[in-house]
Amino acid sequence: METNKRKVLLVDDDMSLLETLGDFLTFEGYEVMCATSGEDALVKMRPFQPDLIILDMGMPGMGGNGFLDRITNPDGRTLCPVLVLTARASMAEFFADKQIAGFIAKPCDPPDLLMEVGRILFMTANEGFHAAAHTGSRRLVVAEGDPELRETLRMEFKRAGFEVEAVATGPEALESCVTLKPDAVVMRLELDGMSADEVVGMLKRMPHTRGTQAVVYGLDLPESQLEHVANLDIPQNCMLKDLTVNKIIDRTMAVTGA
Repeated sequence: METNKRKVLLVDDDMSLLETLGDFLTFEGYEVMCATSGEDALVKMRPFQPDLIILDMGMPGMGGNGFLDRITNPDGRTLCPVLVLTARASMAEFFADKQIAGFIAKPCDPPDLLMEVGRILFMTANEGFHAAAHTGSRRLVVAEGDPELRETLRMEFKRAGFEVEAVATGPEALESCVTLKPDAVVMRLELDGMSADEVVGMLKRMPHTRGTQAVVYGLDLPESQLEHVANLDIPQNCMLKDLTVNKIIDRTMAVTGA
């Protein structure tokens, strides 16, 4: 049936290659979505939820490296399997700190690519990629004082497969974390009633919430207080400087393993 097709996100700035490989993989029974840049791939990845990404490294903009950094967890595991498509076959050592599923050099023979795609999908079928996103089992509390940004984050996280409780203040964030026990709380640093560092501190002092992950953004905004930044007791990779929605979503997905 159509819904059982495995999904492949093909990322390359070469339009002729996208068309050739896209048509070939579609003919072979895969559901294929194409992206022409790393930025384009980030936008398409969340709603498409690919089973495999075929990624070209030599693209303009953020390029393959920037895209790969955005979808890699702190432990080096990518959000979904990645097959690196590169003209430089010797690049494997460059990815030593990232768990890449496979490499294939350009120009590639389509049957060889098909064999590698099949191998990776078979090997990763039971490894739990996207389990949380597909089942909707990941729960978030989002705390944002600006109503428009709060609603945008709520909708984008829901689209990414999360259950979301969106609140406006620090005390509401703390209360929601206590009652809902989410996988993570995502907060602007400066919130009415209680700043994010205070919320994190309270959560860490309570046994049943101390394991809650926290992602805090807006550290470089004019209203951000240096003492609140200094007191923020979370890993560096959970701190974001601005209000860029894609960065907030992607970092939360990486932190929660979604």
